Amino acid sequence: MPQELTKGQNAALAVNDVVVSIALAAAADLSALLVTADGKVRSDEDFVFFNQPTGPGVRLQPGAPGRTAELAVSLSAIPADVEQVRAVITLDDATSSFGRSAPPSACLSDTAGNVLYEYRIDGLDTESIVIALELYRRQGSWKVRAVGQGYAGGFAALVTDHGVSVDDAPTPAPESTRAAAAPAVPPAPPAPAPPQAPEISLTKKKRVNLSKGQKVTLRKDGGVALTQIRMGLGWDPVSSRGRFGSRTANIDLDASAVMFAGTKVADVVYFGQLKSDDASVVHSGDNLTGDGDGDDEVITVDLTRVAPRVTSMLFLVTSFRGQTFEQVANAFCRLVDAPQGTELARFTLQGGMPFTAAVMAKVYRQDGVWKLQAIGDGLNAKTAQKAVPHLDRFLDT
Repeated sequence: MPQELTKGQNAALAVNDVVVSIALAAAADLSALLVTADGKVRSDEDFVFFNQPTGPGVRLQPGAPGRTAELAVSLSAIPADVEQVRAVITLDDATSSFGRSAPPSACLSDTAGNVLYEYRIDGLDTESIVIALELYRRQGSWKVRAVGQGYAGGFAALVTDHGVSVDDAPTPAPESTRAAAAPAVPPAPPAPAPPQAPEISLTKKKRVNLSKGQKVTLRKDGGVALTQIRMGLGWDPVSSRGRFGSRTANIDLDASAVMFAGTKVADVVYFGQLKSDDASVVHSGDNLTGDGDGDDEVITVDLTRVAPRVTSMLFLVTSFRGQTFEQVANAFCRLVDAPQGTELARFTLQGGMPFTAAVMAKVYRQDGVWKLQAIGDGLNAKTAQKAVPHLDRFLDT
């Protein structure tokens, strides 16, 4: 029988390789911070999350179907100067809170799937982020502690407080309104909903890994506006293992671009219509399986030719045969400077969603300037046309 932990309780670890998993009703991400004795990461490489899934001794791996990705930790591979590995749960919807649904649970297992410890994280209210568990060194051995400390300062504040670099991060909330990482400190008082991810800059020197809600202005180094962009969309079918070996599902996903004039649909570019009426948006053609490396389907946009009435366009991936994204791995979209072929930004979905469509990104005009926002939300629609009635909520985000 697994041991049930309570908040602040610690326990010894008798195995070297462990897996941290979570169970909760809301969509969320699991990440890890590897911190030294001063509570800081040594570099950004010590932050393991969906856009950087591996770190020293820690990696994100797919969870069970329909479940959030898990953290696999090899304790002997943790660098000697790392004192703690903190497992963090972050709700996908930063405007939501843990208090709106049943309390999340964290589970620590060995690699054979035997559950060692379980922790139901009670007492959360307005927080959208919680430090669930921490693995820590004590007198040459490793132990686990149930932390359960909500973080009211927002995701950017959490990672910057741990020493992770965030471009153009908003000023963190004062200490009096933000819960600390140590379990001895009482929970923070209710705080306003955390801000959206900060807008960051593009550079040809280093690709930007976008998180949900992240925004970038479509300019490259020196402030020069991008004129032609490619949205590369890709995915991999999930392999399942049966009694006769592994097999890969034949999943036909389709990329599309839905163009809007205000809230009205102006045009739809997809496998059945490979070019917009104004010829500004061109689709590469249909990929029926998702097999192979790189982009599975590409949509090229000439921003200089987009009709003046078009204010935004949403980039979607839909499942033509009706399989959900629980059967799809590594769905991504990437922004490429088309004339140069330079990848400027990438957004990757980790873990499956029980939906047949995903709105990956939005390109929109704001004060005469084109911008991009990563979205990564699911809905149920097998084609772009059937998705259209559900897209209004993405136009004002």
